[in-house]
Amino acid sequence: MKSVAASSLLLIAGASAFSTAPRSYAGLSATVVSQKSSLSMLPTNNNNNEDRSFYPFPSTESSSNFRLDAKPPKSNDEVTDGSADLRQLLGVKGAAGTTDIWKIRLQLTKPVTWIPLVWGVMCGAAASGNYHWIWNPFDPNDRDVMLGLEDAAKGFVAMILAGPFLTGYTQTINDWYDREIDAINEPYRPIPSGAISEGQVIFQIWFLLLGGLGIAYGLDVWAGHEFPTVLALSIFGSWVSYIYSAPPLKLKQNGWAGNYALGCSYISLPWWCGQAVFGQLDRPVYFILPILYSIAGLGIAIVNDFKSVEGDRQLGLNSLPVAFGIDGAKYICAGSVTLTQLGVAAYLYSIGESTYAAILLGLLLPQVYFQATLLLPDPVANDVKYQASSQPFFVFGILATALCLGHHDFTA
Repeated sequence: MKSVAASSLLLIAGASAFSTAPRSYAGLSATVVSQKSSLSMLPTNNNNNEDRSFYPFPSTESSSNFRLDAKPPKSNDEVTDGSADLRQLLGVKGAAGTTDIWKIRLQLTKPVTWIPLVWGVMCGAAASGNYHWIWNPFDPNDRDVMLGLEDAAKGFVAMILAGPFLTGYTQTINDWYDREIDAINEPYRPIPSGAISEGQVIFQIWFLLLGGLGIAYGLDVWAGHEFPTVLALSIFGSWVSYIYSAPPLKLKQNGWAGNYALGCSYISLPWWCGQAVFGQLDRPVYFILPILYSIAGLGIAIVNDFKSVEGDRQLGLNSLPVAFGIDGAKYICAGSVTLTQLGVAAYLYSIGESTYAAILLGLLLPQVYFQATLLLPDPVANDVKYQASSQPFFVFGILATALCLGHHDFTA
């Protein structure tokens, strides 16, 4: 039974990882008070010389923007199906408690969220048309074992960059800037519970960021780039991650900017990273199609905002369900996901790739069905079920598009 529960959890995680976890505001009320910017780029000394800010991440005392009053939940409600330890390692709810600092560090990086970034790197490698198998059963000309082993190693390192390092950095910094709200609503989480110290969290943020940038530069050298494309993408992605979570910009407070930042980070950036490692980003289409899919990713991110609408409204977060109401936002969600994929299919058809266009349309049909039967009738009650049902078709559509670009002869 334990193995069945763990397998089920992994399947659900694989589908749900392409979206961020919804916020929790049970019993929350918030009053905005006079703010002192927590984007202090240099630590400042208070009169008592006890400011514990770490450049550019301030300590708790220097970053309070809200006065929060709520009745916190008593515990994490650890699951009893045998998957609590696995949940702890994946960084999802229902996890077992632990005092092992390395397990806590891993939990902060939320390994379940690495999946879409790893998938994006794979799609980028496919789009390059230059990834070689170790032994391709479908192509007798693609059976150079040593070249295939080298490409497999490059791909693995690129996935380590996108997943554990830069996604781990993103998740850790997001938890750091959410620590005050988490102290109210999820006090059992590693940072507000005190399971890991502020200094240890700051060290982890810097280690993952600098380590990731170092790996990115190493991939550029390995790929023989004159311009460090992978490093530039990594710096840009890290900056987006920072302004998504940190004041004063804090993109997550704005529905359009925050959701598109998520879509771009989860789809476009890892795609471009994978393609840059194995090929060139030398055609506009290599930018346009991932950006279109990122707009679809914006729609997917909206789904997570439906259950948080009341808490977002109280905190002044302008999520799309707050701005347009649940009824308006659900149509924005469905429209962005559907219309962007129709646009991609139309483009594939226009360049003579009718088979891939038909495959993409075939993968879109079940998504439309689940929108009609789950999302539109009740997006609040059906959010998780809709995501788990619809997203596998979406992500395989991204892969089909990447494979089409990789096999298409643009010189013909």
